[in-house]
Amino acid sequence: MTIHNYLTEYAGLPVVDFPSKDLEKDRLARHERVAAPAGRPPGPPEPDHALAAGTADPSSVAWRLRVGSWEPEEVYEDYFARFLTEVDTTRITALVIGSWAEPVENSAESVRDLLVAHADRFPALRALFFGEIVLEEAEISWIQQCEVSSLLAAFPRLREFTVRGGTGLGFSGAGHAGLERLTVQTGGLPQGVVTWVLEADLPALTHLELWLGVDDYGRTTTLRGLAPLLSGTVLPALSSLGLRNADDTDALIEALSQAPVLARLGALDVSMGTLTEAGARTIIGAEAFRSLRRLDLRAHFLDAEVAEEVRAALPGVEVDLRDPREPDTYGGETYYYPVVTE
Repeated sequence: MTIHNYLTEYAGLPVVDFPSKDLEKDRLARHERVAAPAGRPPGPPEPDHALAAGTADPSSVAWRLRVGSWEPEEVYEDYFARFLTEVDTTRITALVIGSWAEPVENSAESVRDLLVAHADRFPALRALFFGEIVLEEAEISWIQQCEVSSLLAAFPRLREFTVRGGTGLGFSGAGHAGLERLTVQTGGLPQGVVTWVLEADLPALTHLELWLGVDDYGRTTTLRGLAPLLSGTVLPALSSLGLRNADDTDALIEALSQAPVLARLGALDVSMGTLTEAGARTIIGAEAFRSLRRLDLRAHFLDAEVAEEVRAALPGVEVDLRDPREPDTYGGETYYYPVVTE
């Protein structure tokens, strides 16, 4: 499985597309298809009210920038320049960078460099999603990411940063003094990303979310490599931790059951992974999980009876056990996969 749907909200704001020529062409084509069965000329389409509202108050929405993935009609640099001209970017607080031209073939570097070069045009930016690309554009493991620390350096007032895609992804530098939320979405997480997080100066970081994924799609992160995080000796402000989309969730939960960091956390998210009854039994028997306020176990491989046992064992904890799944079976063998891999 992978990611099919575009965000409708980011950083607490509705997401609005700044229309590229490709998006506008698609919108007109949809309008004509709707009108055609009625046997009448399509006429002009309805105005894009969300775009109009966002243009009137650029701080009221999260702006998404994306062009057609394959042979777009508009060069990204021209599209970005038009955005700077048509929208008061000095008031934008949230930005979502979607597909650039051929994200499977082309690195995100050129888009990164555009943002860095024009950082002064976004003085109010507080939240940035870099690489919101869905299945119809590229598998998550096919996205050609890049070194992204220059984005953090260019926006010192950033509070939230999300990046999707682990291929070519890198962080470097000292850290970020104001960053409060960091999310790294991958089908396979490189250990180098984890090492940077553990060594960087991130004094304000309260929420860390890592999608671990599988070895076949680039994961080199190990439980041993996560040990400093689980020890609770790094990231002094951390109160919410997500270790999601893992192919070894049961082993991860075993490690967490003995991890000092749990005493500091209010929320733990190990959803979208491979939780089976073995991991559930660890949760049921471990005192450590009872200090949490919230435990997210969505997209698990538990039957209803075991799920109820987990809930009963954690009476003071909000436990999310939605979206039970069934394992795959091939040639008499049973396989458990995380939700997002390739």
